[in-house]
Amino acid sequence: MRALRALVKRVAASDSTVLILGESGTGKELVAQAIHRLSARARQNFVPVNCGAIPAELLESELFGHTKGAFTGAVSDRRGRFEMADAGTLFLDEIGDMRLEMQVKLLRVLQERTIDRVGDDHARKVNVRVVAATHRHLEDATIDRVGDDHARKVNVRVVAATHRHLEDAVSAGSFRADLFYRLNVVPLHVPALRERGDDVPVLFEHFARQCAGDAQKPVRAAPDLQRWLCAHTWPGNVRELLNFVERLTVLWPGAEVSIADIPAAMMPRVAGYESSAAAE
Repeated sequence: MRALRALVKRVAASDSTVLILGESGTGKELVAQAIHRLSARARQNFVPVNCGAIPAELLESELFGHTKGAFTGAVSDRRGRFEMADAGTLFLDEIGDMRLEMQVKLLRVLQERTIDRVGDDHARKVNVRVVAATHRHLEDATIDRVGDDHARKVNVRVVAATHRHLEDAVSAGSFRADLFYRLNVVPLHVPALRERGDDVPVLFEHFARQCAGDAQKPVRAAPDLQRWLCAHTWPGNVRELLNFVERLTVLWPGAEVSIADIPAAMMPRVAGYESSAAAE
């Protein structure tokens, strides 16, 4: 992880598009946030978009915005995520889940540097860094709103992330090769938590402080639980660890917790380790 942290610092200094690769739950958004926080855009907005969670028919409007009357339900003009991230960073999470027809429109933004709101008739300028998986400098990018007929200038840095093997998706025809090469300017691989066991105790303490907040002391792991934390493979990665720490914080706030305290149903089985409930 030291190498990744050093690379993040170097990448943050530029406006190049970044493609973050890694399994689900490895903390790709945390890496994107770190890139933004260490960049010259840090005082501006960091805007995340989960491309896989937004219905395909709504994604264009979400990204580029729309004008009043552009479609049924468009009762007023609305800015898209590109404009919300003006002068900041746009994080496109799970870019590999984006449909082909939307990939074409995103590619156009990266190539022509214009965005049109849906239903609009002119381009709008924004200054956004895109972090999702892109190599293009987007200081001069523009967008078209849905229903709009003119482009809008945008200054956005794009950072993209995905858990998919995009090269395989390109070969299978489900991801455009031209968009892949546009995004794959600075690829960053976030290793799975099982590959960085030394980070687990550090992350545990970080999440314990985060979950405790200012109102109470953070939960602590007894020596036997610390060994268990390092022995577990964490298939859910950082997300699973965060959930585990939150569970301990709720049940044993501010306490030192050992394996014997935790019911078997509340912790995954690891060879050589048993909770009190499992022993019973």
